[in-house]
Amino acid sequence: MKIALAQINPTVGDFTGNVKKIIEFASRAEAMGARLVVFPELAVCGYPPADFLEKAVFIARAGQAVDEIAAWTEGEGRPAVLCGSVLPTGLAGKQVKNVAVLLQGGKVRFTQQKMLLPFYDVFDEQRYFEPAAEQVLTAIDGEPVAITVCEDAWNDKDFWPRQMYSVDPVEALMAKWESQPAELARGQRVILNISASPYCQGKIGIRQSMLGALARRHGAFVAMVNQVGGNDSLIFDGSSLAVRPDGEVAARAASFEEDIVLFDTKDGAQAAGETPMDDLTATWKGLVLGTRDYVRKCGFSKALVGLSGGIDSALVAAIAVEALGAENVVGVGMPSEYSSLGSIEDAKALAKNLGIRFELLPIHDVFAQYQETLKPLFAGTPFGLTEENLQSRIRGALLMALSNKFGALVLTTGNKSEMSCGYCTLYGDMVGALAVIGDVMKTRVYALSRYVNREREVIPRETMEKAPSAELRPEQRDTDSLPPYEVLDPILEAYVERYRPAEEIAEEQGVEVGLVKMVIQLVERSEYKRQQAAPVLKVTRKSFGMGRRFPIAVKVQV
Repeated sequence: MKIALAQINPTVGDFTGNVKKIIEFASRAEAMGARLVVFPELAVCGYPPADFLEKAVFIARAGQAVDEIAAWTEGEGRPAVLCGSVLPTGLAGKQVKNVAVLLQGGKVRFTQQKMLLPFYDVFDEQRYFEPAAEQVLTAIDGEPVAITVCEDAWNDKDFWPRQMYSVDPVEALMAKWESQPAELARGQRVILNISASPYCQGKIGIRQSMLGALARRHGAFVAMVNQVGGNDSLIFDGSSLAVRPDGEVAARAASFEEDIVLFDTKDGAQAAGETPMDDLTATWKGLVLGTRDYVRKCGFSKALVGLSGGIDSALVAAIAVEALGAENVVGVGMPSEYSSLGSIEDAKALAKNLGIRFELLPIHDVFAQYQETLKPLFAGTPFGLTEENLQSRIRGALLMALSNKFGALVLTTGNKSEMSCGYCTLYGDMVGALAVIGDVMKTRVYALSRYVNREREVIPRETMEKAPSAELRPEQRDTDSLPPYEVLDPILEAYVERYRPAEEIAEEQGVEVGLVKMVIQLVERSEYKRQQAAPVLKVTRKSFGMGRRFPIAVKVQV
């Protein structure tokens, strides 16, 4: 059977647009000769729909959308469509179920309900869905098929160090396969998985290894169709795959873009497909896709970036241009008396290299007026952190004024190292709609910047080489407040992303335990800032935001 993997970018709640896209891709698959077209998990309503699932009108519209797609399959010779949707349970308990619906001959011919509902990291599906009691095989054009929904294929005891759940839906389906009539049980096994699996570094390779192991264990063709696109903080990379029973790739869709690929379970011939990309390239493409979809799905087309002449704002501007086009990005320089002439020139050079409009709004006079207004209350106190933050907050207010006036979203420029340690100003440099590199450590910022410059100089060499500085007081350097980033970032990665204790980190990194504890204290004291930050594009396994949940009012023993 020829099966098409239709990797699409749905928008949450856009039933009209999502149905149109599903039918468009199904028509393309029909022209390719496919007998079955497979779409991602919850493709009908978009993933994750979150508390929209508690609205009856949302569930009703999902049902109508499924009927609209089913009607398309009624035409003569039309392929069957397998896609993800949410449907009402009609039972006590949870009111909705996450299902794969098989549409054929103008009607819903089969539904497979998701059994394993993830409740870790960014997932909270047990909040909404009723889990399936069992899984059932079905047949398409007389050929038996095992259908699973995302997590249902992620519990193979032979692949993972430990199972997350007490049951393995794939194993249960394969047991049912064995109990079929002999002629069917001996036929080619096919396991289909519809997914909405978010991207993080290393995830594309893990999926391929997992699917290959599953195929070899069960002697089956295994195909996973994954959602692509950005939805708030989450980035879905697509990278849909079909693997043969020997674990080798039979078809591979593109990463970070919509795509459709075809494979045939009859001969399993190797199909053309993209070579897997390296992690740095994948991170870049993910940030670009996440930025583009966040801006556009929120109903905007333009972005503002405060350009300081530093590497963080330079990288964010480069990402924005790749995502939205140079004509839709404006860079704003806002120098104070502590900004170096070199930084201003670097910002101008970056804007020229990117081909974006650049505006200069000096804040000297505004800062002076603020200081004059506060002088009676600040009398007798030295210049310090308050005055430094005041400059940052003036810049934030100016960017938001431009945003309101011209309808452009402000992209914040803080990196993960700064957000971890609280080296950022609430209502200042944290102002904005999206934290584009909020999940990118400072050392990774440099690596991505070198990637940007791989073919020509986009980010000026001077920006790449100068010592990092907020330039909020004379001769300021980041190392005045933080350890060097090459020392800091591995500590933060171990503590923030892997939850390692101080003593273990110190031994692992070869640094003093006192330094590690100081860094941990900075992280813990800054939780209140992070919970007021813009949404962060997730590219690591543990980003700030929905996947990392800690209280603010705590007393942590380090």
